[in-house]
Amino acid sequence: MIRGNILNVFTEEVYPAEIQVENGLIKCVKKIKGDFEGVIVPGLIDAHIHIESSMLTPSFFAKAVVPHGTTAVVADPHEISNVMGIDGINFMLKDAEKIPMHIFFSAPSCVPATPFETSGATIGSDEIDLLMEKEKIVALGEMMNYNGVINNDSQVMSKISSAKSHKKPVDGHAPLLSGAELCKYVGVGISTDHECVSLEEALEKNQMGMKIMVREGSSAKNLKDLINAGGEFLVSDDKHPEDLLKGHMDHIIKKAIKLGMNPIKAIKMATINPAEHYSLNMGAISPGRNADFIIVDNLETFNVNKVFINGKLVAEGDNALFDADSIYVENSIVLDKMLSSDFSINALGNSVLVRVMDVLNGQLITSESEAVLQINCGQIDANVKEDVLKISVVERYGKGEHLKKENDKMSRGNISHGFVRGFGFNEGAFASSVAHDSHNIIVVGTDNDYMARAVNILIKNQGGLVVVSRNEETSLKLPVAGLMAAENAQKLSLKLKEIHLLAKKMGCALESPFMAMSFLSLLVIPQLKISDQGLFDVSKFQFVDIIKKFMD
Repeated sequence: MIRGNILNVFTEEVYPAEIQVENGLIKCVKKIKGDFEGVIVPGLIDAHIHIESSMLTPSFFAKAVVPHGTTAVVADPHEISNVMGIDGINFMLKDAEKIPMHIFFSAPSCVPATPFETSGATIGSDEIDLLMEKEKIVALGEMMNYNGVINNDSQVMSKISSAKSHKKPVDGHAPLLSGAELCKYVGVGISTDHECVSLEEALEKNQMGMKIMVREGSSAKNLKDLINAGGEFLVSDDKHPEDLLKGHMDHIIKKAIKLGMNPIKAIKMATINPAEHYSLNMGAISPGRNADFIIVDNLETFNVNKVFINGKLVAEGDNALFDADSIYVENSIVLDKMLSSDFSINALGNSVLVRVMDVLNGQLITSESEAVLQINCGQIDANVKEDVLKISVVERYGKGEHLKKENDKMSRGNISHGFVRGFGFNEGAFASSVAHDSHNIIVVGTDNDYMARAVNILIKNQGGLVVVSRNEETSLKLPVAGLMAAENAQKLSLKLKEIHLLAKKMGCALESPFMAMSFLSLLVIPQLKISDQGLFDVSKFQFVDIIKKFMD
């Protein structure tokens, strides 16, 4: 039995009440008289997040966010699904059983995201139908393939039909989609969108009946622009470990209130609204629902003091009152040791005009430029003085078209090459197994030797992030699918800080170089990107050659 001032999200009242709990559910809520400090609020729900982006396994993610009042999330396991398929989803489901927080999932709708890259797995409509049978799968995940919807792609439409037949909503992902194409997209039953970046875009989608997820994550921050969009949900989408230490849904609610949103409206966007949309038995302090609630100091400052899940105290202050211990996952990087020659870009002549990917600081998009580069001993060299570095993507799954190397009995998967501008360091290499969406290994470096050295450390670590320079190297191990680690957020944050410090010491001009690098292989965001199969022009939606012209 718990007594205090409660927030009733139905009537938007705050009044003293007694909450009776039985078998993890709220049995009865009775109004009482009394003078109590603080306010009891329903547990907070993040309606759209990719847990993998936190680099934490579900159980360690829970340990980080529960003290901030998060009692449930709807997670899209899109990242691990591209690596491990159904096995990856089963890992997430099983690991989530180890902690008290409620972790629900959407079934990933786009695995792989495009046919122009090699992913670790494919999830078709038959697999979606099986996933929809699972109790913890509450929706079809964000439908990024809006072209497939508009053109009535049979696989896409079958996945949507499966969700409908199981009476589960379909989440959307349609940046800048408008007019007749948006009508077609909404008309098939897609109910939400978290990609709005302007008030005008959000209002058009809202007018068509879409529920707007107002996103405020680590990379994409749209809350300020959408504060008056009439959104239904507050979501994070992606949260990095260092940001989770500062807060999760509580942090987003605080920011919304500071920007002028009514506190009760903000709270409803992270409680009753997502609960009703995804048919979750929570989100309000009312009989029959899960006894998930938090105690905050008041509705304006919204500092979380205590967290209850299923009627049990699970966090107090900054401390989670439960342990996390993730299960083992088989290594997903199937690669032999790389050679310096694997990163050679061969050409004849003395110089060439090449395409260059231009990275924009703080942006997911790139632009395209060109550079004249020298050829030495039949290889195109980077031009470090002009900040034109080499970039390669190495297929990690052993599934691509394997190439035999001369005098080498080992075989390799696809390896593609290009040039990139914007990183700014003058000696060394960065490598990562976090490379959206197929998560092949991506590496940027000043020469072949550094690139091979960085990738080989990554292979040895079974995934993660690596920085190498002439005299130093540091790495963050992410052995769970090359995306996550069974560590707490504090340890991961310290290691990330160490990696970023070395990158800065090397002269890197980017604020978040690994975040920027991870999106250089995402073939659905303009302009020039790269997969393990080659350099890709997103506007033309086709591969293009590295070399534009031989100069002599």
